[in-house]
Amino acid sequence: MTTSVLITGANSGIGYQTALSLLRSTKTTYKIFVGARSIEKASSAVVSLKDEAKDTKSDVSPLVVDLEDDESIKKAFEEVSGKIDKLDVLVNNAGINIDMQGLKEGLTDRQIFNKSWDVNVTGTQIITKTFVPLLIKSTNPRLIFLTTSMSSLTISEYPQPHFNQSPPAGWPKQNPDFWSYKSTKLGLVMIMRDWYKTLKNDNVKTWAINPGLVATNLGGDPDFLKAIGAGDPAVSGNLVISVIEGGRDNDVGKMLGAKEDIFGDIVPW
Repeated sequence: MTTSVLITGANSGIGYQTALSLLRSTKTTYKIFVGARSIEKASSAVVSLKDEAKDTKSDVSPLVVDLEDDESIKKAFEEVSGKIDKLDVLVNNAGINIDMQGLKEGLTDRQIFNKSWDVNVTGTQIITKTFVPLLIKSTNPRLIFLTTSMSSLTISEYPQPHFNQSPPAGWPKQNPDFWSYKSTKLGLVMIMRDWYKTLKNDNVKTWAINPGLVATNLGGDPDFLKAIGAGDPAVSGNLVISVIEGGRDNDVGKMLGAKEDIFGDIVPW
């Protein structure tokens, strides 16, 4: 039996690695929709995925979906629902971190915050609401939100992480503190909690996942991320697939981390 999966932002980073892990899985076969903002990005990712997983028995298809565009989300739903009668897994992976990049491009604080919330929270909420009717038709539906331990109020009190270090006195401050990104991911955790509650009686298993600090293009500077200890996004992809394949079914409604994560496999709020 084939499991259908939609991954937003699957053309690179954690989304791409999740799709690749699914294609390489020996537990089941998958029909994967690789979501990206343009057909060029989605199609290019599909070509690369097929090249990296030549022996797969699963299927992978490109899907255009832009979280800033309601019409794009609507068209994505129409395309997917025209090909399958149920969606087993929705992985809300797409997101932006433009705190550093936005300043370099001359965006104001208001523009950075508004755009971050529009994509990371509003867009994710709209695509989830759009696809829920297809999701609840599954006999084993799963809803996943990619967030970050940086959004944890508890962890914000820990002195050790790089993102909790206080900068020297004076103004302007030079350290990038990812203010808009962290605030959106905190908002996303509450959205996860509301969907967990709302879909509980529809038997939808819902989680947030902390993929850990990994080197992707999300913040526009993967070299900086590596310098502060970022790891390989393939590890995060394996964490997501473990949730998809039932490894964390006892932890629904929580923010999950890898067992080797310094904050543990259940991230504190």
